[in-house]
Amino acid sequence: MTFPVPRAPKKRAFTPVSMMSTVEEVSAGGVIVDFDNPNLPVAIIARVNRGGRLEWCLPKGHPEGDEDNVQAAAREIEEETGIAGNVLASLGSIDYWFTVAGHRVHKTVHHYLLAATGGYLTTEKDPDHEAVDVAWVNIDDLGRKLSFPNERRISEIAREYIIHQLS
Repeated sequence: MTFPVPRAPKKRAFTPVSMMSTVEEVSAGGVIVDFDNPNLPVAIIARVNRGGRLEWCLPKGHPEGDEDNVQAAAREIEEETGIAGNVLASLGSIDYWFTVAGHRVHKTVHHYLLAATGGYLTTEKDPDHEAVDVAWVNIDDLGRKLSFPNERRISEIAREYIIHQLS
């Protein structure tokens, strides 16, 4: 009688982080506010992450062609939310690292405060179809709705800027 010889499990290729190539990415987006509404609602989007979880975030995306970050922010916000706006101020930048497909990505996102000038909430204008939902959220509730701590900090900067400008 013979028994099958157990095979060793296949080993996954492991590349130490220090040996991975690094890609630099830049995005722009921000906080678009409807100043005609006394509740000062902000348009935000929902995306499904790689793990299948829904995450609420500020709209953003990559500059195209010879766009600067301000132009990219206004275009991306309109594409992802349906709301057009004028840039009022810079809210600062955040950067973070992540690993995907065997390389590290260092991403910098430039955020701006925009005043809504028109449009209606829709994800239909998003050419990449990354946004699966869009909503108006009262600026005072924004920090509780956003999924990422760094975006919550940006939303608080926007809120403080608006309070200071309106007082």
